[in-house]
Amino acid sequence: MLPLILRHEEIARYEGGVLYTLDRRKYPFKKEYFKMSSIPDVHDAIKDMVTQGGGPMELSLKALLLARDRGLDLREAAATLSSARPTNRSMANTLSLVLSRVEKGEELDSVIASVLLSYDEAYDRMSDYGSALIKDGYGILTTCFAEHSFLLSLKKAQMRGCSIRVFVPETRPYMQGARLTLPSLMEMGIKSYLITDGMPAFFMSRGEIDIYMTASDAILPDKSVSNKVGTLGNAICAKHYGIPYYPLCLKSSYNDNIEIEMRGADEVLFFNGEGITAEGAEALYPAFDIIPASLITGIITKDGIIDPHFI
Repeated sequence: MLPLILRHEEIARYEGGVLYTLDRRKYPFKKEYFKMSSIPDVHDAIKDMVTQGGGPMELSLKALLLARDRGLDLREAAATLSSARPTNRSMANTLSLVLSRVEKGEELDSVIASVLLSYDEAYDRMSDYGSALIKDGYGILTTCFAEHSFLLSLKKAQMRGCSIRVFVPETRPYMQGARLTLPSLMEMGIKSYLITDGMPAFFMSRGEIDIYMTASDAILPDKSVSNKVGTLGNAICAKHYGIPYYPLCLKSSYNDNIEIEMRGADEVLFFNGEGITAEGAEALYPAFDIIPASLITGIITKDGIIDPHFI
């Protein structure tokens, strides 16, 4: 049911002492695999967006096998991996929990397998909750690449007989919407349209959008969530037009704080290696938004839908 780029063997494959991941920077134009033979290689791949979203989590788990086979200190390896994307605290927390189990005597391979299975089960439960929110004829807006639970929610709604259509902003500057979300929806046979990042308000104002659904990287104690930059503007607009906003979050626990990752200016100033503005121009790239609870209808987790307004 899942599209190619979300299959385990495409996200992270460890064989012959080398890690492989489908290079999402080149997909869908090329299906190439990025090779990593050291922990710094994996760190750089995660930092450079070779994989993103839930990809770094799975890749970092498999990287522990690489570290073990190299005779490296697993805690040090985990710290290096976790520093690649500072906003993604779930990766650091999961690696720490895995190593705690290993230090208590469990085999690393079996712990990783059990964690990945628990993710699959969580995605399935979350998509049951997400699918139930989608009705026949719905127009659905998303942002960036919401991955497993969102795509499964759509597919389950479609299999239930719902006719749906998905509006996919391109998601500048890395174009995850255009390169990852839209091709995945097409592969799954779900009606979808690519739109630019400035267009969601237009379609909301025309009554084309019935629900807004995205991923989220973390839930904060005040029940705000973090997600790809651009999500906040769309959530504000959805609130204005009375459109419910449901972020999906794998972890139902709360993060005490979030460090917003500031990425390099060149990622904004250049596209596919070509400059898009005057030489010498400056740019800013905060990679994530914090969306306050006041804009959120409910947070979809593996344990159910959290009401962000209930204290």
